[in-house]
Amino acid sequence: MTFSIHGLAVTRGIAIGRAVLVASSRLDVAHYFIEPARVSAEIDRVRTARDTVAAEIRRLLSSIAQMGPHEAPQELAALMEVHLMLLQDEELIQGVKHWITDRLYNAEWALTTQLEVIARHFDDMEDDYLRERKADLEQITEKVLHAMRGVASPVMQPLRGGRKTTQPDLLLDDTVDVPLILVAHDLSPADMLQFKQSVFAGFITDVGGKTSHTAIVARSMDIPAVVGVRLCSHLIRQDDWVIIDGDAGVVVADPSPIILAEYGFRQRQGELDRSRLTRLLHTPAVTLDGQKIELLANIEMPEDTAAAIRAGAVGVGLFRSEFLFMGRHNKLPNEEEQYVAYRRTVEGMHGLPVTIRTIDIGADKPLDDDVHEDTHLNPALGLRAIRWSLSEPAMFLTQLRAVLRAAAHGQVYLLIPMLAHACEIRQTLALIDHARVQLDNRGTVYGDIKIGAMIEIPAAALTLKVFLKYFDFLSIGTNDLTQYTLAIDRADASVAHLYDPTHPAVLRLVASTIAEGQAAGKPVCVCGEMAGDVAMTRLLLGMGLRSFSMHPSQILAVKQELLRADTAKLAPWALQIVENDEPDTCDALPNGAKWR
Repeated sequence: MTFSIHGLAVTRGIAIGRAVLVASSRLDVAHYFIEPARVSAEIDRVRTARDTVAAEIRRLLSSIAQMGPHEAPQELAALMEVHLMLLQDEELIQGVKHWITDRLYNAEWALTTQLEVIARHFDDMEDDYLRERKADLEQITEKVLHAMRGVASPVMQPLRGGRKTTQPDLLLDDTVDVPLILVAHDLSPADMLQFKQSVFAGFITDVGGKTSHTAIVARSMDIPAVVGVRLCSHLIRQDDWVIIDGDAGVVVADPSPIILAEYGFRQRQGELDRSRLTRLLHTPAVTLDGQKIELLANIEMPEDTAAAIRAGAVGVGLFRSEFLFMGRHNKLPNEEEQYVAYRRTVEGMHGLPVTIRTIDIGADKPLDDDVHEDTHLNPALGLRAIRWSLSEPAMFLTQLRAVLRAAAHGQVYLLIPMLAHACEIRQTLALIDHARVQLDNRGTVYGDIKIGAMIEIPAAALTLKVFLKYFDFLSIGTNDLTQYTLAIDRADASVAHLYDPTHPAVLRLVASTIAEGQAAGKPVCVCGEMAGDVAMTRLLLGMGLRSFSMHPSQILAVKQELLRADTAKLAPWALQIVENDEPDTCDALPNGAKWR
């Protein structure tokens, strides 16, 4: 039966495909794809682990048989027999083989996926006793997973393309690759990086906000995504046909042929519109009144530079270095590894400037998946970004030395996140100087860098003169600036409707930062999601912004908007918007168009 669920749109476009559920159970497992050559080895890993658990249960049964009735009640033996029976259940065994062979899931993912499938059968049973056997199934699955941890797992090999299907489902030909849609309760940024070069055409999560870091990485993947879709991982079943409407923030499950045809048409139309934008690739980013605009790219990894170049970016405005640190189980990258990554990024931009932000972890970006949100009462206000770096000077100096060394290969700017206090600024600059001294003492070559500050805390925007005294440039992080100004957790779906970057307070902080920076002769860039939102382009131009940094996929759309803009006419209109207490009542552009 067709049904639709509403969430928050984070990436535009339409995606149609089969649902792939990442297990939402309490079991913590890795999810990745394997190479076809590894299928037999992965099945053997499950079989070996299952045999290990079965042998353990048989040993326990043998011990129970030798005990008296007072030492071991017969009920215990009966439960052990149930576990052994479930462990040898043909549906479990064949299901795991199916997910490994047909979907190329790693062994752990295949096991938890089949657990989800069988668990649904138990939920539908009328008999209370049989329904309660679901807990037994979960227990033995967990035992197998624990056993598998002692069986070597191959390194993840992301696959490209979709899953081959042999069934002529709906309107798809039976010989084509079927796109896959990832459905999960939530995904960490590290998870997203694992899936980044993989087969998914879109993704859906139960939780998250429009500017949660997971959503930002989704945009970096340039695939349709909807977050904050409550209970989607429970309502959508494995292998269901799913449509993601990234424009409206709607998910359609089990669509009828008519609905599928309509969305298929819209999907093709969207692809055509995007292809038309490529005609602007070599057009200079200059407004109608001759203002030259700098369009930069936000990236996460060195290999992302290729997409930035293809999109016509004139540099990298934000390299999120924390992705080099994530998912490494506390084994942080050393100086050489970081230096190689930063150098590859610099060389990948072929002489264009690269802005590297120092590690920004915490809140929705923990270093490891096993760091839970309840580690702090409010991680968004805790030890994160520069605060964490200053608390770990050895780690911070390692990163600073790597960045300085990479600067010998091209233009490198260093960006410091989440500064709020003058003492933090002085400590940071002192450590940068110390890193230079360490390299001098080693006789290691390094380059000159420009140093900038992220303006993402209201306190920083309100004391900008201190920042202008110490830094070469400023970069406005509108995501966190909005979050902290409005006291809204941007990753919390329950308050996501209150997250509003056009709130008068946010707009005034952005406008004043741009104006003060320009008055002091210091470049100002916006690198938050506001920069890549075409609905905000004219307002930012009217505020005086001349440098935008966004995901490469958004560059051409923003360029199209600015090519049609006249900043001289936009300036008084933008001032009116900023000064108005209710910007919604003042949304007409000078030419009569709408800005939102």
